[in-house]
Amino acid sequence: MPPNDNNPPAPVTLTRRQELWKFCQFVFFSVSAGVVQVLLYTLLSEVIQLSYWLAYLPSLVASVLWNFTVNRRFTFKSVSNVPVAMMKVTVYYLIFTPLSTWWGNALDPLDVGLSAALWGYIILAGTMIINFITEFCVYRFWVFRTMINTSEAGKREQERVGKNG
Repeated sequence: MPPNDNNPPAPVTLTRRQELWKFCQFVFFSVSAGVVQVLLYTLLSEVIQLSYWLAYLPSLVASVLWNFTVNRRFTFKSVSNVPVAMMKVTVYYLIFTPLSTWWGNALDPLDVGLSAALWGYIILAGTMIINFITEFCVYRFWVFRTMINTSEAGKREQERVGKNG
């Protein structure tokens, strides 16, 4: 029976070097997603002057879509069923988003001796760090766990590793 999302193939075995490289790629693409998030947050909070959560939520969604797309293709090299993979990411964000919006909104009015704008960016940065760590674990060990290196580029990577193994 061919593999599918109900009957996925056994996960490929990655070398330590591959795991490290995939983590480095994830870091790079997460930074690019962070840039997307900060730019949109800045536009919404400072130019349009929306409140923290009204600026945060759309910037988070744009960042998630970017991060999912580039990491699926270039980091995990996965041909997983996109709707199923995105549904898993959505489940993660159904938990993360209310929590991060709540703590961001709770921290936003605190008087810490900084300008409100600077404090908003500090909250955003802390939230992005927590998001990065948890999101890597979700992507690596749940979303793409059995589908890493299943694209043509991923299969070539596995063949190269096997030859050099």
